[in-house]
Amino acid sequence: MSGVTLKNAIKRYGATQVIHGVDLDIQDGEFCVFVGPSGCGKSTLLRMIAGLEETSAGTITIGARDVTQMDPASRGVAMVFQTYALYPHMTVAENMGFGLKMNGVDKATIKAKVAEASRILKLDDYLSRKPKALSGGQRQRVAIGRAIVRGPEVFLFDEPLSNLDAELRVDMRVEIARLHKEIGATMIYVTHDQVEAMTLADKIVVLRAGRIEQVGSPMDLYQNPDNKFVAGFIGSPSMNFLDAHVDDGQITIPALDHATMPAPEYVPQGAVILGIRPQALAIAPAPSGISVDIRERLGGVAYDYLTTPTGERIVAETKGDDAMPSGTSVAVTYDPAAVMYFDPQTERRLRPA
Repeated sequence: MSGVTLKNAIKRYGATQVIHGVDLDIQDGEFCVFVGPSGCGKSTLLRMIAGLEETSAGTITIGARDVTQMDPASRGVAMVFQTYALYPHMTVAENMGFGLKMNGVDKATIKAKVAEASRILKLDDYLSRKPKALSGGQRQRVAIGRAIVRGPEVFLFDEPLSNLDAELRVDMRVEIARLHKEIGATMIYVTHDQVEAMTLADKIVVLRAGRIEQVGSPMDLYQNPDNKFVAGFIGSPSMNFLDAHVDDGQITIPALDHATMPAPEYVPQGAVILGIRPQALAIAPAPSGISVDIRERLGGVAYDYLTTPTGERIVAETKGDDAMPSGTSVAVTYDPAAVMYFDPQTERRLRPA
């Protein structure tokens, strides 16, 4: 197994640059997730590592080898795509072993490698079936098995669960996490779903417009985002952002009926953006300018979407199932220690010196 290092990696299509000098170090055996909105460059970056996209400038290293100009087949990677791309006329075993067969590997070795991948992915009962007789989740496991039998240094996953329904996505998430734990390989996984990123990753790389916004563990990004974009992207539901103003050491929050609170010393005078996660808010029926718009009930937890006097939207997490019909006027309270502060111009997080 090997780690992956990118140094000033750039991708251009003609005069248009889509990846802007990415520097990244993925350790041997690490599960790294690229996450970000559509069009941020995460799949392009993955394909550059795979060799399916040419790297315009910079270097890509796998283990001790500079693979920047190597053919995909020589890089020691195996890629699992969003589409299963299985041969419909072949059995599961034949699909999994086909790449080895084309490389002239002997039948006994192919059989042993397919058997081992089948054991890991719990496909033993399906080896003689053809893809049409499998569920979507089973087909994706076969596609992953096809990658495993190659014995790659690095596994690359390009949104492999996007075509599955919600229940299968959860099941396959668990399967992929278990696979990583069992084989200990370096894995790089692309998704736009931050829940997948939070539950699978050792390291998350948040991308926007072809640039890295922040790199860190899931909880580090959740608890210590560097900027408003990361704070809003990591966490579900998203963080609430409220415009506020600092004057003489007091913060006034117009959206919360002009509530006030002391300003930390590191927050300067003038405009500021407050970030408060839904879990840090509490609501109770009371006369105010804030009202419940929609309530989402999810069993033991509900999310109340609130309308404020300023038009800013707020989401509050509520335990239990207390009646809170649309239009209910509510008071909103919060823990000041849970508030994050962002510069309205740069959107960078404001922190103590």
